[in-house]
Amino acid sequence: MASGLRFGPIDEAAVHLCVDMQGIFRGDSPWAMPWFDRVLPHIEALVGKDPTRTVFTRFIPARNAQDVGGTWLRYYQRWNNMTLDNLDAGQVDIVPELARHVPPARTFDKVVYSPWQSGELFLHLNRGAVRTLIVSGGETDVCVLASVLGAIDLGFRVIVASDAVCSSSDAAHDAMQLFYGQRLSQQVETAETEEILDCWSAYYQFPV
Repeated sequence: MASGLRFGPIDEAAVHLCVDMQGIFRGDSPWAMPWFDRVLPHIEALVGKDPTRTVFTRFIPARNAQDVGGTWLRYYQRWNNMTLDNLDAGQVDIVPELARHVPPARTFDKVVYSPWQSGELFLHLNRGAVRTLIVSGGETDVCVLASVLGAIDLGFRVIVASDAVCSSSDAAHDAMQLFYGQRLSQQVETAETEEILDCWSAYYQFPV
């Protein structure tokens, strides 16, 4: 598997895209990712490099199954207990360890797996002349995957922080790490947090 930063230094305008590190994916939640707390220190280190250069996404479930159509109707009929009508409001928030960085870090909400659908995230990044994304969060095989594929389509250099992503399925997580490193080897780099931080300049002011 190809790994490491193979395409040169990380440019100074790079942004850390942290995917869906929310209460609904932690602890005893039906959607919990068992490695959530194991990868959290790596994500905190990436955010701590310069919080102005982190963007968090939040997955916002439907109010109830009747609010959606298509296969999302079947999805929320299956996960009715995870709709907003049945969740504590705070469960959709970014976890406190990371939320303390907002602001200056930014948060973008989404109601589907991809953060690119509304166009708001792309406009924000384009305003800052961002060409490189460092991706962390969960799940490796769902929302991280959707974030990575969309970023590739939009022409970003994509670096997946391999020790800062997690899933509720170890097998799917491992398969995606292989997928990122082999099948997408010309468009995705996978590197550990320490290597990323060592190669990431902190001297850049992101436009407000």
